[in-house]
Formats: sequence, structure tokens, C-alpha cells
Amino acid sequence: MSTEHPFSTATGSDVRVRFCPSPTGLPHVGLVRTALFNWAQARHTGGTFVFRIEDTDAARDSEQSFAQIIDALTWMGLDWDEGIITGGPDGPYRQSERGEIYQDVIARLTASRHLYESYMTAAEIEARNLAEGRAVQQGYGNWERDAAVRAEFAIEGRQPALRLRVPDEDLSFDDLVRGPITFAAGSFPDFVVVRPGGQPLYTLVNPVDDALMRVTDVLRGEDLLPSTPRQIALYHALIDIGVARWVPRFGHMPLVLGDGTKKLSKRDPESNLFLHRERGFIPEGLLNYLALLGWSIGPDRDVFSRAELAAAFDIRNVNPNPARFDLKKAESINGDHIRLLDPDDLAGRMVPYLQVQGVLPEQPAEAQLALLRTLTPLVQERMQLLGQAPDLLASFFVGVDALTPDEPALAGLPKNAAEVLAAAEAALDGVGEWTVDGVRVALEAALIEDLGLKPRVAFGPVRVAASGRRVSPPLFESLAILGRNESLARVRKLRGLLPTAA
Repeated sequence: MSTEHPFSTATGSDVRVRFCPSPTGLPHVGLVRTALFNWAQARHTGGTFVFRIEDTDAARDSEQSFAQIIDALTWMGLDWDEGIITGGPDGPYRQSERGEIYQDVIARLTASRHLYESYMTAAEIEARNLAEGRAVQQGYGNWERDAAVRAEFAIEGRQPALRLRVPDEDLSFDDLVRGPITFAAGSFPDFVVVRPGGQPLYTLVNPVDDALMRVTDVLRGEDLLPSTPRQIALYHALIDIGVARWVPRFGHMPLVLGDGTKKLSKRDPESNLFLHRERGFIPEGLLNYLALLGWSIGPDRDVFSRAELAAAFDIRNVNPNPARFDLKKAESINGDHIRLLDPDDLAGRMVPYLQVQGVLPEQPAEAQLALLRTLTPLVQERMQLLGQAPDLLASFFVGVDALTPDEPALAGLPKNAAEVLAAAEAALDGVGEWTVDGVRVALEAALIEDLGLKPRVAFGPVRVAASGRRVSPPLFESLAILGRNESLARVRKLRGLLPTAA
């Protein structure tokens, strides 16, 4: 068997990377980070991003999950050049539709003696190890390489699996993230690639697809590193029979950690991509943060655009150390990207979140949308998530009769709130021209200069009166938008709710 195995030397537009998820469960941030780094490598080099689906596990795969993966990539703006929906020269791009291709490769590998029949059961393998004084953990001992041993089992009428004959030599490669790695000869045995009955396993079909799709760089999670020597061994055989031209370069990206030192689990809320979307992450912000899970655009810089990521990314600059998912930092970066949006764009993005909470109807009136556009610059500096929009803006879309201060806001009022509101009412009632400056000057004079209050104590009760919340858009601008009559009515209403207001 030839052991010649040239590694890919592709550069520039010859670079081909792939993203090949299994459609099982919801897309999680680790999966999307893998897609993102592959996309970024393709865009940075001017190469090709291939997207295919590994759906040969009928018991676990689902069309719902397949649709969710498409949704996730589309929402994040990770467009692909070849693959699902888009098409391309190497289709089909779903493993479930490539059965004839795999059977042809299996036949060629068998004819060239890279594959051989294996009849031994797990119990027989364990018993043989014990009989020979070998550690059970060593697993299969390549015993059936001997045709005579295979013949004995074949006589019994057993249905065989097929094993790949592993080269009896060290297998080395230069990991794009971790540097040179060597797996010593004999560190793993011949392994099964086809089940009894002819069903090919992932260990076969994944490298076969990569070979036929001319993938040059396999960028994946470090949890798959132990399988890499098996893939390289299979590439030896695929090159030998003319299916592959090279062994792709491998790059194993760092794990994404959750709490402590544990890998971020699919069950962790932070792992759920769509939960982040529901809470109000925008794709620009989440993409930016996910890129930071193992990579940096430069010292002392955390915020960048999709285009800047593509221009700067290089898989060789990815840090091999585990990366921790920090939700607070993710939200902070998302807020930075919200502030970079055009206000009209942000207003449009907030509409669905306002509709879900009943702040806006399914078909908002033009006057409501115009009011939202007016309010957007007031909240843009204060938001980290689009999901915060209802709390910040709901009070502007109802009248005084429908506005009810929430309990935390009422509980946080100072003891002199009634006195403050009385002074504020008198000051506002005397405002001449109802503008932001007019409202500000009147309230500052009455509450800070006359009553000698600090701004936080002075304006807190007025803020609760105007919005029903402790946190709201800027107070003076809010009152100017609400108008004289509505503002005064809200101050009077809150005074009437206080025990000392009788």
C-alpha cells in the first residue's frame, strides 16, 4: 500500500473549506462559531465555502433541525458558495442522497485491499485481549488482517463489517491552530468504516465527501482531534485509488466553555443561538462576539464588522486555548453594534419585539411608527438588547389611564417623593415654550436650586411618573415628546398613588 500522502498547499482562491453539520437539535453557539471561522477563512482568502449536511443518522436527524440550521446561517449572514440550496458541481450535498457514491468508493477500497472483512464481536475482541495479556482498552488487535483468521469466521456465515488497514507508520500533520502533531505507529488499530450489512459510517463518508469536494482545509472543534489520524489514514487509501488528490490541512479550534471549566453544553441557555436572538441580539453583535471565542482582530479592540472580520481573519492566528462564553461581554458588544446602526434601521428591528409584548399591534399605524422613529435615538445609547425595547418604550404608546408604575419603581421612591412631585408639577405647569430646554430649566430650578436636591433624588420620582419605570429614556426629552398635558397628568397620577398625597 502506498503511503504517499501530500498535504494540501492551496492558497488564495484555491482554498476550499466546508461546514457539514448533522441536523440534530437546535443550532448552538459552538456549531455556529465553527461555521463562522470556516466562512471567515474562505472570505479572507477569496476561496470557497461549501455547506453540506451529514444526515445519515435517520434515528436522530430531522427536517426541523435542517431548517433551523439554514435559518441560523442566513440570519448570521454566513453565505455559502456551494452546497445546500445553492447547488454546485459536487452535489448532492446531503449525505443521505450520496449512497451510490459511497458504495462505489467502498468497492474500490475493498478491491485494492485497503478494506478487509471483520467478523469479530466486541465480546470476542475483549476475550482475545485478555487471553493475550493485552489491556482491554487497546481494543482491536488487527488479528483479521490474516486471511486465514477471516476465513474461519466466514465459514460460520457471519456478516462482516469492513475495516480500514491502517499504515504501520507514524502519522504526522501540522495543525493550523496547534502546530505539529504526531500519532505514533500503532497508537490506534484498524477501524470499522462500514457496518455489517453495508452501511458506511461517518468515519468513511466524511473524508470521502471532503476528498470529492476538493476540500483543502478542515477547520473543526478540538473535540474531533482524536479522530484526525484515522482520517489521515483513510486519505492514504483514497489517494492510492485516485479518489483524493491530497490530505487536507487540519485546524482544530478551541472548545467553548460555559461555567467553570466545563465545555458549553447544548443544554446551557448560553448555547442556544435562537434564545439569544429572542432576547434581542442582532446578528452583527453576536457574530462579532463569537469571532472573539478564540480569535482577536488586534490588541485593545473588540468591536468590528463582518467585513473587517473577513479582511483580517487567519485560522493560524486562532488561539488554541479554551474560550469562555461570557454573556455580559456578549451583551456589551451587542450594545456597541446597536449604537452603530442607523436609527431608522434600529427602529425597524425593534418592531417585532414591541409587537410580541403588545406595545405595538400587528399592523402599526404610521403615527405609531413615526413616534418610534422619534424615540429611537433616545434609547439607542441605553440598549444592549432589542428585547429591552418594550420596557423602555411602552409608556409612550399608552395614555395616562393605562400607565401603571411597576412595583420596583414604586418601592425605590424616596420618602419625599410627594413633595418632589408637587414641586415638579408646579414647575411644569409654568413652562412657557414646551421644549427639551424649557422642561429642563424649569425642573432644575424647582428641584435642584429651590429644594436643594441632588439630581438623582430630584428627577427619580418624575421619571417614575413619566414612564412607570426606574430606568427610562432621557427624562427631559421624554417629557417634551409626551407633551404638557400628558406629562402633568402623569405627575398628578403618581402623586395620587402615594400615601402622603391625601
